[in-house]
Amino acid sequence: MRFDSLDEWLAWQEPLNPAEIALGLERVRIVLQRLALTSPEFIVVTIAGTNGKGSSAAMLQSIYRAAGYHVGAYTSPHLIRYNERITLNGAEVDDATLCRAFEQIEQARCMQGDETPLTYFEFGTLAAIVIFQQMNVDIAILEVGLGGRLDAVNVLDPDIALVTMVDLDHQSWLGSDRETIAREKAGIYRAGTPAICAEPTPAHSLIAHATEIGAQFYSLNKQFSYGLNATADDGSWHWQSGDQCFDKLPPLGLRGAFQLQNAAGVLMAVLLLQKRFPVEFSSIKRGLEQAQVTGRMQRVFADKLEGVMCLLDVAHNRSSAEVLSEALAAEPLSGQTHAVVAMLADKDIGAVVEAMAGVVDHWYAATLDSAVCHRGATAEAMLTHFASVAPGAQPQPQPFPNVVTAITAALQRAAVGDRLVIFGSFYTVAEAKNFFEDVGCREAN
Repeated sequence: MRFDSLDEWLAWQEPLNPAEIALGLERVRIVLQRLALTSPEFIVVTIAGTNGKGSSAAMLQSIYRAAGYHVGAYTSPHLIRYNERITLNGAEVDDATLCRAFEQIEQARCMQGDETPLTYFEFGTLAAIVIFQQMNVDIAILEVGLGGRLDAVNVLDPDIALVTMVDLDHQSWLGSDRETIAREKAGIYRAGTPAICAEPTPAHSLIAHATEIGAQFYSLNKQFSYGLNATADDGSWHWQSGDQCFDKLPPLGLRGAFQLQNAAGVLMAVLLLQKRFPVEFSSIKRGLEQAQVTGRMQRVFADKLEGVMCLLDVAHNRSSAEVLSEALAAEPLSGQTHAVVAMLADKDIGAVVEAMAGVVDHWYAATLDSAVCHRGATAEAMLTHFASVAPGAQPQPQPFPNVVTAITAALQRAAVGDRLVIFGSFYTVAEAKNFFEDVGCREAN
């Protein structure tokens, strides 16, 4: 099979495996073996977690780029272009490179007359591995898509495995409680290999699994720690592990105090790789300052917004909504907060609304574009969650047929000094980004 465009390849991949999500490593392992890539030449850092994966990947990539290394990163999902998923030194790979990788994977998939039914995500994971090997990257940063133990990314044995914050999400596939989900995330750990947990209170199952397999376990507030410099008013902070200390670290390029927790896990990974990939302190500082992730506390600026600050965030579960709520509460505001929210139907919408209720004055519930996302909750269905979580909310939340009309209504109602927060899913942020680009706004962290 061969197609001339990336869009054709992606359209063909989607129905190839009847299951949109089909956890398991056997299919990917078979094709990887046929590609002779089970032991690639680059260092692998695998990152799993409920929240914080993308931010951690961005900081790690930024630090090694600042140090002059050739870095590949594989993340998901994308916001606007599929190419966002695979980057080389921060730049998206082009269509032609992806098409060549897909053609190689298809040849291996159908080798010996055996057509292995790969999923859309598995194609992308294999493409990242193929491209990173061909481009001779020094380090590949791989973000787990869902879970860890059975995610396609876990087909490669990592040199460093990092788990960020774990909370309830994707319960249909990972389990109904935090302990079960954490065990799935811990599946990226390996015996005798550094296993980092960037969470102050890890689930017991995660610690138990790391101990059981004999991983080299490093836990926040145990083997490493961080804190703000109390005597300084410049936002600087410090990090320590044993007798190794990084002092006077700069404020992060990523907004939100919670990002320091993610950065702490990243610095543990950098320290553990220091003998193989030395990084100067100046590169660490520069990398932390320059790291950016679109759709995480992302500001939008434009004169035509007439004094209304707009902020995009992909928060889509209770813990990420709580983090967003805390970040908004910590920022002084002279006016009121308007929130446009659109979410997937299988998310805990009530928990997200409840987490944000204390910082939002006006709600606008939107339906996601069904042509792009068939799993979206309707605005009317979302209103039922508002009724149960905040029955006395005044004014009453309003339903809108799509994200754009909701944003437009919010901007018409907002006054100078107000802010508009748009959140709920990657699809929500993608629609918002397209809207702001169309009206000539610019984005920045």
